[in-house]
Amino acid sequence: MIVVTGATGNVGRSLVQTLAAGGARVTATSRAVSAADAPHGVRHRQADLTDPESLRPVFDGAEALFLQNGGPSAHLLRPRDILDIAKSGGIERVVLLSSQGVATRPESASHGGVAGAIEDAVRQSGLDWTILRPGGFNSNTYAWAESVRTRRVVAAPFADIGLPTVDPDDIAEVAAAALREDRHAGQTYELTGPALITPRQQAEAIGDALGEPVRFIEQTRDEARAQMLRFLPEPVVDTTLAILGEPTPAEQRISPAAEQVLGRPPRTFADWAQGHVAAFR
Repeated sequence: MIVVTGATGNVGRSLVQTLAAGGARVTATSRAVSAADAPHGVRHRQADLTDPESLRPVFDGAEALFLQNGGPSAHLLRPRDILDIAKSGGIERVVLLSSQGVATRPESASHGGVAGAIEDAVRQSGLDWTILRPGGFNSNTYAWAESVRTRRVVAAPFADIGLPTVDPDDIAEVAAAALREDRHAGQTYELTGPALITPRQQAEAIGDALGEPVRFIEQTRDEARAQMLRFLPEPVVDTTLAILGEPTPAEQRISPAAEQVLGRPPRTFADWAQGHVAAFR
């Protein structure tokens, strides 16, 4: 049995589907997971990563764990308690969804600090472990969906600064391999897309998928910051804007890891836009 935490998220949902399609026995878990989130034959259980004891019945009898790093709630996690409960339930392997920022922004509490502490707990857990460090997700552009649907407009800062954003489905496929194959134990994989892409180019790719133009409006940093503060903590907003506006060479580097694991190039943003165009119609 493989337990997938964060099973309703962009990576977790895809991972559940990938594992189930490959014949694995899977338990999908999150705070609000339901039968609608679980493919046929997949067990679903509600639990909260910030409450490790809620995970005990979920972990019982499992062999492997996909551990989502908590996202905005990461600072509330007690990773050592989670991993101790995982071991007591029989889990021998853990794959952690971490963040590229552990390496590129170690001084940032929101990106490198908390995520780095979770990585340390995984490495010291006594379990076989694999750590995944993706950069920005293609699915972050879902934030534009409403304005594209209603006005065919995208507003974003730093119009012409490119980052190698990654398809969550590729992250999920790497995670599935790491959960099922011994050769990935002890590895840390930085995961990116195959090319740099700018916000302006992302808007164009969405327009191409729709078959009609999407107008791009470049926001100032202050405009973007005010908008992001409506739903994200201030430290996360400031670090995110720094990555988007002044990426380091490491944050713009194309990683070979996804292709090495999957045996094929990672999907492009245009591929992702074509596959998820319904969200923007």
